[in-house]
Amino acid sequence: MKLATIRTPDATRAVKLEDSVLVDLGEPDLGTLLARPDWAEIAAARTVASGAATYDVEGADFAPVVPQPSKVICVGHNYSRHIEEMGRELPSYPTLFPKFADTLTGANDPVEKPAETDALDWEVELVVVVGKPVRRASEDEAAAAIAGFTVMNDVSVRDWQFRTIEWTQGKIWDSSTPVGPYLVTPDEVGGVRPALEVSTTVDGQVMQRDNTGTLLFDPVLLVQYVSTITRLNPGDLIATGTPAGVGHARDPQVYLAGGETVVTEIEGLGACTNVIVKGA
Repeated sequence: MKLATIRTPDATRAVKLEDSVLVDLGEPDLGTLLARPDWAEIAAARTVASGAATYDVEGADFAPVVPQPSKVICVGHNYSRHIEEMGRELPSYPTLFPKFADTLTGANDPVEKPAETDALDWEVELVVVVGKPVRRASEDEAAAAIAGFTVMNDVSVRDWQFRTIEWTQGKIWDSSTPVGPYLVTPDEVGGVRPALEVSTTVDGQVMQRDNTGTLLFDPVLLVQYVSTITRLNPGDLIATGTPAGVGHARDPQVYLAGGETVVTEIEGLGACTNVIVKGA
């Protein structure tokens, strides 16, 4: 299944893609849907034939796939070529940092370049969406807790990120992180350890290209690791890291100045397509 949260004139709605329409799932967003233990059965049963309300895919206004997750955990340094381009050693454990719900924005929303930076960068990432509560998960429990996957552009304010040895201040700017458009269940993409092509283009030029099959720490391991530290709730997001090709690591460095169209895409999941606009 492909599930999403869309904005309508009245409110947000959780929907499922069926053929060329979006079927209303009876919940205001995917966060509230995933909080129900029987979310998968509910989503499967709601169809055009069942009489559920529908919306056009064309022109749909996608909200962040989960608008208010209780936590967003991001993983740095998870593709070997990106680690090498950033001049770091291969890590023994996942490198974690947080984002917040206010950081998220829709898959097709404009992204503001903050006036405080001239070092705005792109990062395509596979995101794990958690589908059930889990703590100190075994491998089987971690696999069962994965509701599906989505796309993120971890837009990074590099000069602020590297002001200190901690990265968070470069990663949490308001409405800076597109995520979506769909949550795609594992059965559609080869399971809970998918091998999917990932890419970033800026104004049509390919900047990043890799495959999620090369992740050092795969989605199941990440759910195990993070759930050992903190409980994971339905709708929580784990961003699994970005491949080589970020602007900061290029020679010369390349940053987003405003006016560019950035497309972060993952095979089978869809794409975030965002215009960069200059902040006041």
